[in-house]
Amino acid sequence: MSQILTYADPDVLMHQAEWMKRLQHGKGASANTLEAYERDVRQFLGFMTGHRGRPAQLSDIADLSPGDIRGFLAARQRNGAGARTLGRGLAGVRSFIRHLEKQGQASSAGVMATRSPRQPKSLPRPLTPVDAITVTEEAGAMANEAWVSARNIAVMTLLYGCGLRISEALSLSGTDLADSQARSMRIRGKGGRERLVPLLPVIHEATQEYRRICPYALTGDQPLFRGTRGGPLRPQIVQAEMRKLRGLLGLPESATPHALRHSFATHLLAAGGDLRTIQELLGHASLSTTQAYTGVDGARLMAVYTMAHPRAR
Repeated sequence: MSQILTYADPDVLMHQAEWMKRLQHGKGASANTLEAYERDVRQFLGFMTGHRGRPAQLSDIADLSPGDIRGFLAARQRNGAGARTLGRGLAGVRSFIRHLEKQGQASSAGVMATRSPRQPKSLPRPLTPVDAITVTEEAGAMANEAWVSARNIAVMTLLYGCGLRISEALSLSGTDLADSQARSMRIRGKGGRERLVPLLPVIHEATQEYRRICPYALTGDQPLFRGTRGGPLRPQIVQAEMRKLRGLLGLPESATPHALRHSFATHLLAAGGDLRTIQELLGHASLSTTQAYTGVDGARLMAVYTMAHPRAR
C-alpha cells in the first residue's frame, strides 16, 4: 500500500483497503485477481491525481463521468496496454466504485455506462495429443537433480491430466494426492469455486515418485511442490521449464503450461466429451467460456476436411 500513498487522500485509501478485504474474504478472489485489481485501482488513482493536480479525494470519484473513465483507459492505452489489460482494468475500477456506492460515497452510473474495449477473438492454442504426452514424459529431461526431474514431470502431468491451472497445481498441500488409491481430488479454483477432478493412474505414479525422492517433508499444510531451496514452487519456475522444453522438443511459443489445460479440454471434446462435463472439470463459471473449445475443435475438423476431401484440393 505504501506505493499509493501519494495518489490518494487517507479516506480513499481506507475505503480501498476495506474493498480489498471484502474481495479476499467475502468474494474469495484469488491472489492474482487481488494483485491485479489493486494495481488497476492504484493506476486509476494516479491518473485522477494527475487529472486534478492533487491526491485523489472521495469528491473526485464520487460522480465520475464516462469521459473520466475513457480518459483513464486512453492513458493506459498510450502506455502500451492492450484490450485485455484495459478490460480487466475497467473491471477493477468498476468493482471499487460499486463498493464506494454501497457505502454511500459514490455513484457507479458513469463507470457502468462506459463500454469495455472490444476484446480480440482468439481461440485457445492446444498442443497435439502426441506433443502433450511428450511434454509430460520429457518434463524432467533437463533437471540436474532426480527429485527436481520428478517434480517437473508431476506438475506437467497434473496440468494436462487434470486440466489444472498453474496456481491450482501449486496450491496443493502435503495432504493432497497422498492417497494413491483416490479416484478424484477436490480443487478450489477461481472465485472460491470447488470442483472434483478425476485422477488417472499416471497422475498417481508421477506424484508418488516425486514424493518418494523429494528431500523435503511433504506433510500437512506445507506446499506439495517445492523449489530447490525448499520454499513453495513458483509459477515462474514452471514457465521457465516449459520454455526449455519448447527448445528441446521444437514446440511453438504457444506451448505454455496453460496450453496443457487447453489441451486437456480440447482433447476431451474431440473424443466426444460433452461441453457441460468439460465445464465442470475446468471449473468455469460460465458455459460460454468453455464454448471457446468448440471453435478449436471445429477449426481442427475443417483443417482435416480441407486436407483430405478430394474436391477441396
